[in-house]
Amino acid sequence: MRLKELRKERGLTQLKLAIDLNANQNTISRYESGEREPGIEELIRIADYFDVSVDYLIGRTENPKMNK
Repeated sequence: MRLKELRKERGLTQLKLAIDLNANQNTISRYESGEREPGIEELIRIADYFDVSVDYLIGRTENPKMNK
């Protein structure tokens, strides 16, 4: 998943992202490390936040806007 890459590109901390997504910083950390996977609702929320497709977020395409 490209969460860490997207977060860093935008200069966000895990805490800021967690606050913006109404999530826990520990949850964001676990998503980024692969220790935990987000559910479909969380994937959609994250994709919408970064204005990318879910397919791009999870690495199924190189086109950020494909299928959005």
